[in-house]
Amino acid sequence: MTERFNEQLNEWKKQVEKTNERFPERKEQFVNKSDIEIDPLYFPKEDQVDEEYSEKIGFPGQYPYTRGIQPSMYRNRFWTMRQYAGFGSAEETNKRFRYLLEQGQTGLSVAFDLPTQIGYDSDDSMSEGEVGKVGVAIDSLEDMETLLKGIPLDQVSTSMTINAPASVLLCMYIAVAEKQGVPKEKVTGTIQNDILKEYIARGTYIYPPKPSMRLITNIFEYCANEVPKFNTISISGYHIREAGSTAVQEVAFTLANGMAYVDAAIESGLEVDQFAPRLAFFFNAHNNFFEEAAKFRAARRIWAKMMKEKYKAQNEKSWRLRFHTQTGGSTLTAQQPDNNIVRVALQALSAVLGGTQSLHTNSRDEALALPTEESARIALRTQQIIAHESGVADTVDPLAGSYYVEQMTDEIEKEVMAYIDRIEEMGGAVQAVEEGYMQREIHQAAYETQKKIESQEEVIVGMNEFKIEEEVHEDLLRVDEQLEQNQVKQVQNVRDQRNQPQVDEQLNKLKEAAQKSHENLMPYILDCVKSYATVGEICHVLRDEFGEYTGM
Repeated sequence: MTERFNEQLNEWKKQVEKTNERFPERKEQFVNKSDIEIDPLYFPKEDQVDEEYSEKIGFPGQYPYTRGIQPSMYRNRFWTMRQYAGFGSAEETNKRFRYLLEQGQTGLSVAFDLPTQIGYDSDDSMSEGEVGKVGVAIDSLEDMETLLKGIPLDQVSTSMTINAPASVLLCMYIAVAEKQGVPKEKVTGTIQNDILKEYIARGTYIYPPKPSMRLITNIFEYCANEVPKFNTISISGYHIREAGSTAVQEVAFTLANGMAYVDAAIESGLEVDQFAPRLAFFFNAHNNFFEEAAKFRAARRIWAKMMKEKYKAQNEKSWRLRFHTQTGGSTLTAQQPDNNIVRVALQALSAVLGGTQSLHTNSRDEALALPTEESARIALRTQQIIAHESGVADTVDPLAGSYYVEQMTDEIEKEVMAYIDRIEEMGGAVQAVEEGYMQREIHQAAYETQKKIESQEEVIVGMNEFKIEEEVHEDLLRVDEQLEQNQVKQVQNVRDQRNQPQVDEQLNKLKEAAQKSHENLMPYILDCVKSYATVGEICHVLRDEFGEYTGM
């Protein structure tokens, strides 16, 4: 085993040298408060190494990536601090984005309102009462231009939590970048674009599964050729966990969905290494600290094995599970909301020790309302304190070798694979979704958790134990009701001022393309967007052709 271990060690050292050439280490010397030098990596002594270590744990930046996808992780660069924001109008959200960037945020993350998420314009009767409430209202390219005004898209990476209309919002983003003079080849960011978890856990779907998968693979193909630096999907376990799943179910169902997207892309004619390097994932972080850290390590290892062994990917980038983490919204309490600051800090720390690539920390008041500016700042400061003051980013995977963490990582991997094998036997994730299997499993897990909370077997501090009398919270963010009327007028003004014959022509071309099953729809959607066709108009064309999914 010594020979194999030394090969891995020497390869890791070479990788670190290459990384340091591109991104020098953050400090000339890493030391703790006692002036003890901190090594970039800790591992067993040669005479203590066994086969299991080399095969299952190994070195960061090397298959199976249990210890991280980069050889030196945060010693060179911290994770991207990507605070999720969006409310009211594009103008208001732009102000919040600028504020967060001024406070040291390093990437944008856009929350869209419910009408935008399900493909309706603000003046649609279906949108009444929901405009700008849970995110920003985006109806046309004009709104996207306002949202991103003054933000250099060649320097800032943007994540967009959008699924059913992901193709439309991505095209709007590309169009704004081009207006800024930024070619689409240089645009960076991520669209969530994960429709399967919408059927499972969240509900903001539009079309049935088959045409939805077509749109997703169209995005894969288009971006592989035209927007190579953009992550074409963020396969999301976050919402699965928010719906009540366990940590094991979160990883299992997310990776099973990931396999379904890989299968669909290959079936559409793409080579696995054409698109797999741009796949990304999105996980939740809950309160059970070591379980969460182990969950991230296990997920990386499982995905690497799948991509290498099942899909025969040759590009090492295809093996690497890159993921964003958001702290657990469902763990926040309306009671004693300042307690949420502590919960978020623990959850964020588990994500960092689990090797996340980017992180959003929830705000203390999110169980009550959208976060205030002060709450958003505290949430961002939580990440900055972990990064700059805790010392946890000074060495790679400091939890490795812990008897508890390594066994927990193995146990989670084993249970996840049992679920994945079951789903594969059913015919894959799409079939499992259509049969309601994952939904039933999540509902049962949520029910069991709720029983434990109500019986106080599971203590939630400040909610079912250690309670106090509390005053009504006055300092909450409230969206002005006038906003909806303003947004309705704005979208109507866009329709009045645009070249309507051009819009009709582009929408008709999209309709004809949608009727041809092998046609990639992205260029047609981009032309519609540039003519100032609205989100609702584009989605209605596709609704007419694809139909609407009405659930189980």
